[in-house]
Amino acid sequence: MKISKETVLYVADLARLNLSDEESERLSDEMGRILGYMEKLNSLDTSNVKAMEHVEPVSNILREDIVEESFDRDLILSNAPDEQDGAFRVPRVVE
Repeated sequence: MKISKETVLYVADLARLNLSDEESERLSDEMGRILGYMEKLNSLDTSNVKAMEHVEPVSNILREDIVEESFDRDLILSNAPDEQDGAFRVPRVVE
């Protein structure tokens, strides 16, 4: 399928691109090849192909939500230069 130079310039104008004559000729050929490839893909029979979301089979990739022993808060806060009500206290950065 051949794309005209006018069509390329129209699309370039919509995209706010300034193309030289050489670029518009090259893009005309490239766009024609792309559309030709799309036509080839459209001619394939995909009626027996199962629809899929992922190429590889994917199962739940998240770990189980298991309650576990956490770090000792007092031990962690012992490294803090300043703490208040069981949390790190830092200087205000937003007024």
